[in-house]
Amino acid sequence: MPEGKKPHKNKPTSKKYTKYKIEGDNIVREKSCPRCGPGIFLMKAKNRLYCGKCHLTEFISKKDISEKEKSEEKKE
Repeated sequence: MPEGKKPHKNKPTSKKYTKYKIEGDNIVREKSCPRCGPGIFLMKAKNRLYCGKCHLTEFISKKDISEKEKSEEKKE
């Protein structure tokens, strides 16, 4: 390999397909950023939603978290 050149590294692929769900005949998008608009999705963390583009953070209250956990337990 010639000097001065770095070896090529493959970039990780996008996981945007995880932000869409199929319900019947409809495709449903997960929550998108209110500032950036549709197409920019919010990252889900344990207690917040975060936009990587404009750095918007929406905190989820403890009540909402406990309600989601209860509904997930009922599904199983």
